[in-house]
Amino acid sequence: MTPDQGFSFDREGPREECGVFGVYAPGHEVSRLAYFGLYALQHRGQESAGIATCEGGMITTMRDQGLVSQVFSEEKLAAMQGDMAIGHVRYSTTGGGSWENAQPIWRDDGREVALAHNGNLTNAVELWGELKEQGLKFRGTSDSEIIAALLSSHDGKMIEDAVADVMPRLRGAYSTVVMTKRAIVAFRDPHGIRPLSLGRLGDRFVVASESCAFDIIGAELMREVHPGEMVSLTERGLETRQVVKAERRASCVFEHIYFSRPDSRLEGRVLQQSRGRMGEILWREAPVEADLVISVPDSGNPAAAGFARASGLPRDDGLIKNRYVARTFIQPGQELRKHGLRLKFNPLPEIVAGQRLVVVDDSIVRGNTTRQIVGMLRAAGASEVHLRISAPPIRNPCHYGVDMSTREEMIAHNRSIEEIAAELEADSLAYLSIAGVYEAIGGDPGEHCDACFTGDYPLGDPDEADGKYALETASSGV
Repeated sequence: MTPDQGFSFDREGPREECGVFGVYAPGHEVSRLAYFGLYALQHRGQESAGIATCEGGMITTMRDQGLVSQVFSEEKLAAMQGDMAIGHVRYSTTGGGSWENAQPIWRDDGREVALAHNGNLTNAVELWGELKEQGLKFRGTSDSEIIAALLSSHDGKMIEDAVADVMPRLRGAYSTVVMTKRAIVAFRDPHGIRPLSLGRLGDRFVVASESCAFDIIGAELMREVHPGEMVSLTERGLETRQVVKAERRASCVFEHIYFSRPDSRLEGRVLQQSRGRMGEILWREAPVEADLVISVPDSGNPAAAGFARASGLPRDDGLIKNRYVARTFIQPGQELRKHGLRLKFNPLPEIVAGQRLVVVDDSIVRGNTTRQIVGMLRAAGASEVHLRISAPPIRNPCHYGVDMSTREEMIAHNRSIEEIAAELEADSLAYLSIAGVYEAIGGDPGEHCDACFTGDYPLGDPDEADGKYALETASSGV
């Protein structure tokens, strides 16, 4: 069971996808480096965590459901020695949250590999069918295991040759780290949808989904792995190869808005600054007469700070967040369910009573949590509640590694802004424009994916994409 299974503690924003980490560093405690790298990436997935190490040509993999701190102990890390390690934190995007789908995936179909993947293959069922015809068997139902099987069964002598041959066969998003007995190889899809960065640790090298994983272990960010590029970390050092030419870069714009940690650096910018700028532009686009700016913590904090700076309005913490709720496996029971969101957020009447509030958050998907927050603030005495969202309305699902609900579940589906405000019982509602987003990040719309806002899917027809449980469906028919 996941920490919040059966009762929704979390804000109902888009679910994080996954986080990957890899390090080749003989002479270092690689399992400990992987642990703390994953610790920094925990926000990208809380369903399961895992680490694989290689010592003397022997790969050891340990993975389980739960947070990094729940899965690993000092004793377990001490048992995982070696010169290199990869790690993974997961929220399921393809395949369910069962233990079999936890990563790193281990396979030996001729070549022993451990693999960690962030993204979503849109041709997973097709590839799965081809591999089944070849006689390969699967333990789980994740597209990550398909990539692992393709690489493990490849007859190329070097893992780099296998990766170079397999990459053009993959469709969708894949920021991936694979470990063999001699190398760690990281590769990124030619659109660069999900992030992947390269860092230096002394005279050795590391890769991770975000640069915040480098900061925690004392590594230095070198650059992002280029779309379509493969990087190889071995005893020879760092080697790179551009495997697939990027036809159209389509980096996920939502990484800038929400997914990545605010202290991570993405496309040359610290995200805390970009998100603060979103708040400033949001004030310019949608000013309002109010007394106080508050955020929906923690994701709304940077934009709320920017909104307050630009407007000159005071800012305070009107909602206090319990950051440990998602770490409990204990369900609240019937008696506590009526308190609902108070398990996660608690309003302060002494701060909000009698105030015309501007409540800043980064996104609204289904609207259930936002509606409850508005109600809680009114019950705490707020005289007005004006919602300001530092992203455009989410009206379309993501097919590239993010769980955003179905289109019909989204509150913005077939509703005007005024209708959404009425549904949420807010005095007013305004979203940041898509132009405002790109102004804040200094980015080019032609090099990003913003399909969740615009419906423009850069990788083609979304109806052709395999759904989250497509492999369960396919395998059940075998």
